[in-house]
Amino acid sequence: MRIDKFLKVSRIIKRRTVAKEACDLGRVEIGGRVVKAGAEVSPGDEITVHFGKNDLKVRVRSLAESTKKEDAADMYEVLS
Repeated sequence: MRIDKFLKVSRIIKRRTVAKEACDLGRVEIGGRVVKAGAEVSPGDEITVHFGKNDLKVRVRSLAESTKKEDAADMYEVLS
């Protein structure tokens, strides 16, 4: 699954266009490496998203093409 789609489906970022823009600006990392919006993500990957002064670090638990709002948080585990 593409990283921009994962961020949208998991509701870490609300819109896919915003997720793509964050990737293009270098604010998204997978395993400590800055990635573009088309980078593939798989279970077990650690993703870091830089929101201004705050960083969100999560580990991917599962992938799904679409989820309900209640189930979106089950797709990842917050590390910090």
